[in-house]
Parts: sequence; structure tokens; C-alpha cells
Amino acid sequence: MRYLSTRGEPAALAFDDVLLAGLARDGGLYVPETWPQFSAAEWRALRGKQYHEIAFAVLKPYVGGAIPDADLARLTREAYANFTHKAVAPLKQLDANLWTLELFHGPTLAFKDYALQLVGKLFDYVLGKRGQRITIVGATSGDTGPAGIAAVAGSQHIDIVVLHPNGRTSPVQRRQMTTVLDPNVHNVALEGNFDDCQDLVKALFGDLEFRDRYRLSAINSINWARIAGQIVYYVHAALALGAPDRAVSFCVPTGNFGNVLAADAARRMGLPIERLVVATNRNDIVARTILTGTMALESVAPTITPSMDIQVSSNFERLVFELAGRDGRATSAMMTEFRQSGKLAFPQGMKGALADGFDAGAASEGETLNTIAKMRLTTGEIVDPHTAVAIHVAQRAKSDAPIVVASTAHPAKFPDAVEKATGIRPALPDFLADLFEREERVDILPNDAATLKKYVAAHAKAQ
Repeated sequence: MRYLSTRGEPAALAFDDVLLAGLARDGGLYVPETWPQFSAAEWRALRGKQYHEIAFAVLKPYVGGAIPDADLARLTREAYANFTHKAVAPLKQLDANLWTLELFHGPTLAFKDYALQLVGKLFDYVLGKRGQRITIVGATSGDTGPAGIAAVAGSQHIDIVVLHPNGRTSPVQRRQMTTVLDPNVHNVALEGNFDDCQDLVKALFGDLEFRDRYRLSAINSINWARIAGQIVYYVHAALALGAPDRAVSFCVPTGNFGNVLAADAARRMGLPIERLVVATNRNDIVARTILTGTMALESVAPTITPSMDIQVSSNFERLVFELAGRDGRATSAMMTEFRQSGKLAFPQGMKGALADGFDAGAASEGETLNTIAKMRLTTGEIVDPHTAVAIHVAQRAKSDAPIVVASTAHPAKFPDAVEKATGIRPALPDFLADLFEREERVDILPNDAATLKKYVAAHAKAQ
């Protein structure tokens, strides 16, 4: 398996090189040269397998021999060994045709753990074999940062710098980052929003001399390995509900589009997914794009679902590449137009393909809180606000197949919103019970690329 850039860079890389590179040198995102295909018989053979066994089978064609099978099997087994539920990603039925896929049983109580616990081990494995060290620079709207830090804290091969928007994550999300005191972990609270954080990270990667000097790499979903790791739980859920002999639909709360893109990748591999439904909060650029065929920037409004407070969804470029017939030059031109003008109207053919492949909807703050309250009253379940956004949208979606909501975070990560809706303040699990008593370490920086470069240079050991 080789990987191409969405913007047409001619050099195709192997999986291990893509893992370490993160963003392509031409500013694009790496995608597989071809999509692996699983037959119905191959899907059926995975039924009843443990989560790590499904992970190995799904990831093997993407790794493409860059890591020996025995080592890949061991790494997948180790990545999920300490998740708090034996099923790793259990399904829970809420209604006759509605399910949740619980993706909060990892160390930071969010879906990012399902890829990053594995990616951290892949990083250490490849870097150990090569005798190299890297500097991870990432941006987070709230969940990627804690999961990325948990995956690489204490690593002998990695320094990590994570930017989060100052004051725009939940207190739990912030403390899951800032209370990790390992010397290779560096937290930056940026004076700006998530899009500002993401833009600065891309600016650093775009400075090729700086990037090479400090051996920059990524944990955001711009890194293909993140997407590959997230494909697994869609396969796991679909098989549990009868795939490939029964189609399944998914509704995914999204900000940066990486989670729903992983579901689309599973569909491209031959998994029978009837509909992919994208759910957003009031920062609804992705939903508007799907429904209208025009991507247009608006200002970012803080909400009770901060992980979705995004306007520039990096992973949408990978979908644009597919919709444009995998034409890197066309993709580059469209993304450049969008960043320069803040608006992009897709050609009719691309607009139709987008509408054929996806449904979308948004939930207001009131609708989100009402859904949390309703779920508590009708099912006894307490859900976090991001999951509630997706449940609200899923209940209005058209799907003959069972519809599975990606439940992306533990309700205790957003206790204020949950308490407002239900009167119940969800408690953190025992292993995080003292989170608010732990010492914090964080640096506040202005929204300035030069300042961030100096910061990274001062903390990176990889040169």
C-alpha cells in the first residue's frame, strides 16, 4: 500500500513514512493509493472476533507490509488491553432502530483514544526501529489533545506540543492535558479559537526548513494513521448488527470531519453502510455544505459542545479529493479558493455525489439539552452533549437500516451541560477522581506563528 497527497504531490509513500510525516509536503493530506476491498466472506469471517483481532484485519492492508504481521498483531492487542469495557466499543440499544456505539472506554474517555492508543504504539515502534526522535505538534478542540498526550507521555522518542483554544475547552478536557507533567509533554493555551490553533499547526508544517529541522509530526486527524484506527469501530459495530448481510447506518457528531471520514472509508472498503448522517451544532459548516453544495465560512460561536466549535474542517479535503475524481490539481485549486475567499461552490456533479453519500443536520443548544433530558427520562441513559447532538439528528434521519450514533465522549467530561439538562452531575471514573486536585502546567501564547516556532524550538529535542 502506498499513499498519495490530496494536492497531487507525485511521491507516493509507504505507511510508516506517512505515519511520521503527518501532513504532505505540498500541504495536502495523505490518502491510500487504492481502497482495500473486503468480500462478504471476509467480513463474515470477522464476526465474533475480539476488537483487537478486527483491528489487525482492518489495518493490515493499510499498513501494507511496513510492519510485520506479528508485530502489528501485538501492537493492536496491547493498544486495547486496558480499555475499561471488555467489548472495548460496546453497542447499546436506545430504541427499536436506534443504537449508540460507546467510544469512551479508553484512558481519556473520548473516541480519540481508539485511534491514538494504537498510533502512539506505532510511533514508538517505527521510531525505535529507525533510532529517531520526532516532535509532535497538534491542535485540539478538546479531545485529541488529552488522547494524544495519554498515548505518548513518557515516550523516549517523542516530544509533544499541543495547542488548545484558551478558555474554550471543558475544564475536564483542559485538565486531562495540563496535569500530565511528563517532561516530553508541553501544553499551549492559545489566545484564539480552534481554527486559529489548527492554522498555526499547518503554518509550522508549511515551513519545510523548520519542519525538517525539528522533525515535526502530527497526531491530529490530518495524520492518516488516525483515520485508519477509527475505521475499526465502524466495522466492529456493523458486524455486531449483522453486516455484511444487513446494512447499517451511522450518525456521527463532527467538527473536523475525521470521525465521519473513517466511516466513509469503511464504506469504500465494501462495508454495507446505507447512510452516513453528519451531525453538527450551531457551527454547522459541514451540514450546510452537504445540504447546499456550498462551503462558506461563518464566525465560530462557543457552545456546550466545544469539540464541534470549528469552521475549517481539515478532513473535508480528503472527501473533496474523492468527489473530484482523485484529481490532486483540482482539489488543490478548490481548497486554495476556499481559504482565500471563505467560500466554495461545488460543481453540480460533485454536489450530487455529496448529497448521494451523506445526510446532515444540526442541533441548537436547546435541542441538545432537551435530548439529554429526554434520553435520561426514556432510556435511563445519560449522554454527553456531543452524543445528544447526534441523537437529535439521527431521530430525524431517514434510514431503513439500524442507525448507530457514535457516542464520542463520557458525560463526565461535560458535567455542567449534563447537570443543566438532568439535574444529575456525572462523576468521573475512579482513575480520574482526583483530576481537579492535580498540579497543572500550561503556557499561554498569543496567536502568532513566530512565537509558536520559538516555543517549539525551545522544547524539541529532535533536531
